[in-house]
Amino acid sequence: MYQVSDSTALLRGHKRLLARTATGARAVPRTVVLLGLVSLLTDVSSEMVATVLPLYLVYIGGFSPLAFGLIDGLYNGATAFLGLAGGYLGDRRRHKDVAVAGYGVSAACKLLLATVGTGLSAIGGVILLDRAGKGLRTAPRDAMISLATPKEELGAAFGVHRAMDTTGAMIGPLVAFGLLAIAPLAFNSLFIVSFLIAVVGVAILVLFVSPTRAAGDAVAPPPAPSLREAFALMRSSRYRSLLLAGGGLSLATASDAFIFLGLQAKLDLKLSLFPLLFVGSATTFMLFAAPMGRLADRVGRGRVLLSGYALLLSVYALLVGPVDGWFLLVASLALLGTYYAATDGVLVAMGSAIIPEDVRGSGLAFLRTATSGARLLASLLFGALWSVWSFDAAIVCFGAGLIVACAAAALLLRRAPGIA
Repeated sequence: MYQVSDSTALLRGHKRLLARTATGARAVPRTVVLLGLVSLLTDVSSEMVATVLPLYLVYIGGFSPLAFGLIDGLYNGATAFLGLAGGYLGDRRRHKDVAVAGYGVSAACKLLLATVGTGLSAIGGVILLDRAGKGLRTAPRDAMISLATPKEELGAAFGVHRAMDTTGAMIGPLVAFGLLAIAPLAFNSLFIVSFLIAVVGVAILVLFVSPTRAAGDAVAPPPAPSLREAFALMRSSRYRSLLLAGGGLSLATASDAFIFLGLQAKLDLKLSLFPLLFVGSATTFMLFAAPMGRLADRVGRGRVLLSGYALLLSVYALLVGPVDGWFLLVASLALLGTYYAATDGVLVAMGSAIIPEDVRGSGLAFLRTATSGARLLASLLFGALWSVWSFDAAIVCFGAGLIVACAAAALLLRRAPGIA
């Protein structure tokens, strides 16, 4: 198990990850490292909450799979509501200012969770606001990363950022597990600690991040685009192909929460161990995010993206297959984490490589909206299938859909030269 209790070891690991290597690989820009640190702290805060919600709502709150699907869909897909606004405002103003607003909203929501109670509408409202903050900040943050990085190194830069981001996703569940072990059912205390950690991340963004541009790029920023120019991206066949491919693949993606609930039921795991499932997949994601990004830069981003979804399909097969016990648990978590490493940053790098600089934020926001909206629908659909039939039936349906989506994505990417 990756030791997160030793902070010096964690920092040394990231220094090795970011340093110039003997083969000549360049270190990622300072802006990428600082934004990665902001994301790390924000994910510690967010995952402290996210990892206890499925357990709390289903097993304590008595939510049906369909009701939980609604909450999970909001958590995974509500970024679409303000994602477009975040990208467009970042292009017209300063990407950093819009990102600060988004991170600030999400931090405040952790404090709200300590006061609103456990009703469906109250929890849903706070989660919607929290995800709106994520939607507001994501495109401007990704735009700052892409603008600070040479085009040929985008996969590596986003891979390093996702590795740091996922370090937070690994630490968060451990902190939640530790707090609840010390004080069982002390959810309000957990939410307050989560809020304080998020505030530190916002402070680093405000005080230390100074957006830069890659060497060789124009010194002066381009003129602020109009809304018409942002929507003109849709006339690009390469960009449309990427939107359709990303949206289709996301529509056949079962969320982590559903996969972990299925594992918990199949393996009859103790409820207290549930947050640690998130740690397992996040650890693999953290270890492979940067290598997968560099691999995508070398062999083709489209190939790595589709290989990642093939790994997700393997997770589906394991969940409905005859395999049981520790092998099922370890293999599922390892494959799930590697799937994220091969897809999350790689898809954004693909978009960054073909979107013009003056509408970079808006273009990435459109891409995020397509995938986030599809994930929201996917969670609702999975919850409905589980309620009407069974978990296994829902997984089989999603597996069949993912096969079709991968085939369609391969055709779309092949017909758009230069996209991958």
